[in-house]
Amino acid sequence: MTPQTVMELARQALIVALTVAGPLLAAALITGLIVSIFQAATQINESTLSFIPRLVVMFITLIFAGPWMLQILIDFIRRMIEGIPGLLG
Repeated sequence: MTPQTVMELARQALIVALTVAGPLLAAALITGLIVSIFQAATQINESTLSFIPRLVVMFITLIFAGPWMLQILIDFIRRMIEGIPGLLG
């Protein structure tokens, strides 16, 4: 296994990780921004007010984007397992 192969595998793994985490992070970011604007407008500083909506939105995002995210992970794992003989030989 050459250093280039290791770097390519690491690059692919990072791309998959960012692709899978992207929808959840975007949903949390947008929800946090909306809740922060609401808190600033009403001057309510309750910590659960920012946590609970993010949790709910991330759960809903996971329900809708979960099958797509799982398919991305399955494809990546399948490619890794099928590539093992080429890496050893």
